Amino acid sequence: MEESASYLKKIESILEKDSRYKFEAYTFILAALHDTVSRLKKPRHISGKELALGIKRYALDQFGPMAKTVLHHWGIRATLDFGRIVFSLIDVQLLSKQPEDKLEDFDKVYEFEEAFGTYKIEDE
Repeated sequence: MEESASYLKKIESILEKDSRYKFEAYTFILAALHDTVSRLKKPRHISGKELALGIKRYALDQFGPMAKTVLHHWGIRATLDFGRIVFSLIDVQLLSKQPEDKLEDFDKVYEFEEAFGTYKIEDE
């Protein structure tokens, strides 16, 4: 129980400094990361591009044709927003990164309109 309270406090500390994204956006990104890594044959570090593609799959799985609407409601409008959320989670030590990881890895991985405009799950 104490661990989950710490987890919540860390996300709340992000929200106090930066209110661009809703609380649910952070928990969704963590769940999408878990889903993406669990699909690998062996767990390993994934790149920003791999995570952005995994988030797309997870969002479509979870929300279907409402994915873009839900993400927009949380303040997410581009793949770079995924990166900003990930790096905020890194800053509060809920995630870790490799030296080569950078925010730009998430920039323009795909266009939201194209990815979420029509409901279709693609194998990446």
